[in-house]
Amino acid sequence: MAVSISVLILFLIVYLGATFYVAYLGYKKNSQTEGYMLAGRGVHPAIMALSYGAAFISTSAIIGFGGVAASLGMGLLWLVFMNIFFGIFIAFVVFGPRTRRMGLNLGAITYPEFIGKRFQSKFIQAFSGLLIGVFMPLYASSVIIGAGRFLETTLGVNYNIALIIFTIIIASYVIKGGLLSVMYVDAMQAILMILGMGFLLIYTYNMLGGVTEAHQALTNMANLVPPALVAQGHQGWTSMPAFGSPIWWTMVSTIIMGVGIGVLAQPQLAVRFMTVKDDRSLKRAVAVGGPFLLMMVGVAYAIGAISNVYFYRTMGKIAIQVVPDGNTDLIMPMFLNHALPEMFVAIFMLCLLAAAMSTAAAQFHTMGTAIGYDVYQQSIMKGKSKATVHVTKIGIAFTILVAVILAYILPGSIIARATAMFMGLCTAAFLPLFIGALFWKRTTKAGATASLVIGSLSSLFWLTFVHAKEAVPLKICMAIFGKETLLSGTWTLVDPILIATPLSFLALVMVSFVTPQLSPEFLKKAFRLRFEDEENLEKVSGSAADSTGV
Repeated sequence: MAVSISVLILFLIVYLGATFYVAYLGYKKNSQTEGYMLAGRGVHPAIMALSYGAAFISTSAIIGFGGVAASLGMGLLWLVFMNIFFGIFIAFVVFGPRTRRMGLNLGAITYPEFIGKRFQSKFIQAFSGLLIGVFMPLYASSVIIGAGRFLETTLGVNYNIALIIFTIIIASYVIKGGLLSVMYVDAMQAILMILGMGFLLIYTYNMLGGVTEAHQALTNMANLVPPALVAQGHQGWTSMPAFGSPIWWTMVSTIIMGVGIGVLAQPQLAVRFMTVKDDRSLKRAVAVGGPFLLMMVGVAYAIGAISNVYFYRTMGKIAIQVVPDGNTDLIMPMFLNHALPEMFVAIFMLCLLAAAMSTAAAQFHTMGTAIGYDVYQQSIMKGKSKATVHVTKIGIAFTILVAVILAYILPGSIIARATAMFMGLCTAAFLPLFIGALFWKRTTKAGATASLVIGSLSSLFWLTFVHAKEAVPLKICMAIFGKETLLSGTWTLVDPILIATPLSFLALVMVSFVTPQLSPEFLKKAFRLRFEDEENLEKVSGSAADSTGV
């Protein structure tokens, strides 16, 4: 790395100064509990959309999934479509308005509290909070691993030191400033990410002779796919894997389905729907969130695959062969450091830091509120403690510590898999009851509870005892049953999301049909329109009446 350390330090000082200033602006607007936990429910739609996108897209997408695209190819671009269609359009237009109104009706300030109050169940709130607090650190650790690896390869800083410095910076403003500070910083970082990814897209394709030439060159390299990958179904970087092959199952069921649909059930994202003042703000946010996601994940996956052309032309090897031990987490940092202008590497380092910090901040805040507020204060203390913000800060600090410990001990090539694992677990555990909460009044407390528990346990069971990607390295199945997986053949390739989510939906419907419905009075309260919505409807009705002469 030839960029002088003094230049890098200057960039970092300016960037961190701007970060803390923006975080301070958010901190000044906090209004005790609701301000700290839910940003005061008056966030501008553009801020919400950028924060949502920045919290969703992180180093796990740019570094982790970019590396997977370098290994498996452009079939990963289907995930871009899923991210935008489900993660932005369906989320903002279909799920968002109902979540915002119902959250306000019920006085919920966290995602576990939202579903707990919707079904009048402290158990659902506590179980959900515990699930988030225990398993989200795995996802958070994958994000800080991505940042640590890039700092390691860019600055030559020891990986362990990089993790500590990075985590301390984020923790300082998340713990102090609350969700509004997090969202303000997210929006600033999102703008930096757009600029960085825009330059990366233009520069890379220009360097490789243009879009057509680069893609044709990648297509012509199909014969260079390693035999081990060919045997698993790899058919070249511009083709989908062979249908039903191990790589096809990984790409389609684990990555495209798990991450593409799983975004709808992400607690740290869903809670952002409750931060805006009206439904119109959510719909306006689509115009910001859609292009942002396209720019982020579309560029990362395309450039990840195209990096094979660059490495083959300059080193005579494909991407997976130029990194130690075939660690896909190192491919994008390697490409960025070797292919891009020295000054841009320094700037892009800030782009990746922004991506990692925005997602990690959202995760830390969500984990902390889940443990501190939903589990400890509302469930263990039964709401008797009044120190809501203080307890939440302790929860944030604790879960940050857990995430850092995991970042030290997790193996290589873990970023994309850890992300997909957590999103798959959230899909099975939360998505069916979230849909039931918003759209089906007949959903009962018992049905929601059964869905949550069965979805969670079946997903974890399949991860531990059947799905080979996790069951084999975990070795729990081997220790108990004396074999790597309980089932064999294709079953070991099927992602838990395809098993656990249908079971969770089935439990929700069947149990709800045979158990008592919640009271009509409560359902009326939960589903009622807010005052501003009623006012808008009256205006529309009045305009219609005037136009017809009534």
